[in-house]
Amino acid sequence: MTRSHLLLAAVLSAFVSTSPAAQGSAEAAKTKLSMCIGCHGIPGYRTSYPDVYPVPKLGGQHPEYILSALAAYRSGERSHPTMRGIAEGLSEQDMADLAAYYSAGAQSGTTPPPANDKAQLCAACHGPDGNSPTSAFPRIAGQHRDYLYQALQDYKAGRRKNPIMAAQVESLSKQDMEALAAWFSSQSGLYVKR
Repeated sequence: MTRSHLLLAAVLSAFVSTSPAAQGSAEAAKTKLSMCIGCHGIPGYRTSYPDVYPVPKLGGQHPEYILSALAAYRSGERSHPTMRGIAEGLSEQDMADLAAYYSAGAQSGTTPPPANDKAQLCAACHGPDGNSPTSAFPRIAGQHRDYLYQALQDYKAGRRKNPIMAAQVESLSKQDMEALAAWFSSQSGLYVKR
């Protein structure tokens, strides 16, 4: 088995839970959204700490990715003080409910040709237009350009800890990251959901 196959197997195994996951209810989430919509429900809202960039669009995201992101914020694997504080206060059921709410009503995208060879590398996991066909990888089509650029920078700097993404961004220049963020943000996909 090659190193890349081992790496992929390790990352995918992180998405497999050894205990049954809580079943999420989009309806139940409606009583828990106040902590989310104050940022994620406002079109164009930007974070204020530690860096300033748009908060991500969550509408249409894979529920498994939302659960994974919240767990990473709670554990400190993903670094954002506000999100860590929110995630630490959520139960497994709360997270499942919020994931069910935000994933409902996913918009399907078109399948345009990738912008360049760098986008072709992204397409292997995130889909040719950024609308990942599998819940193991997040949808990135339609996400804010600045948010995507910040995420790529965070992977490159090690502030986000994902071995697949770290390997992918290692050789990207600032211009490559800006071009990828601009192209994927221009695709139809994620949206602001209140």
